Amino acid sequence: MKRLGRWAAASMLVVAGWIVISNVWVIESTEEFVFTDARAVPINKVGLVLGTSHRLSGGAPNPFFENRMATAALLYKEGKVSYLLLSGDNRTKYYNEPVEMRKALIKAGVPDSVITLDYAGLRTLDSVVRSKEIFGQDKITIITQPFHSYRALFISRYYRMEAVALVADEPQNPAAAKVYWREYLARAKAVLDLYILKTEPRHLGKHEHIGA
Repeated sequence: MKRLGRWAAASMLVVAGWIVISNVWVIESTEEFVFTDARAVPINKVGLVLGTSHRLSGGAPNPFFENRMATAALLYKEGKVSYLLLSGDNRTKYYNEPVEMRKALIKAGVPDSVITLDYAGLRTLDSVVRSKEIFGQDKITIITQPFHSYRALFISRYYRMEAVALVADEPQNPAAAKVYWREYLARAKAVLDLYILKTEPRHLGKHEHIGA
């Protein structure tokens, strides 16, 4: 039992160390590409808007979603991107992140003609890789919250994409803390996916052209 306890303790230390090292690596290698001011962001053809639910579990509007859409609309109106690629989950006919994002952006004054939907953005890795492999973008501007932007950029840089991020405001409420804690684990998982497991997107498919 003592030996088992020592192995358990050692395993916990290894996992904790992996999480800490992964988070430091992901953040420090990407933070220079994170922008908070739309006027300072380099001009790219396409902005990649990463999906999230438009509603919280209780049915209230999701501030992460609302802030993300407002930032994407601002980026377009400032002339920093010409097109917006909306990438998210489309698991059922009752849950469709790209469609909800399009509705919000059109309501914010973004023309439908500059919007492209990616229904297979099931994870951040899928969204980023598909923006290159399916939609042909080597240079993109990612729109999401700061905590999420580091991981998205880390994946982009691994795939040799010239990506930057314009970050949306992060909600200041206790419920958001759960999201931030999950992200610590997600960054460690991203390192594992890229460098150990060599994880690929769940769905690829035929190429699609943006801005025909």
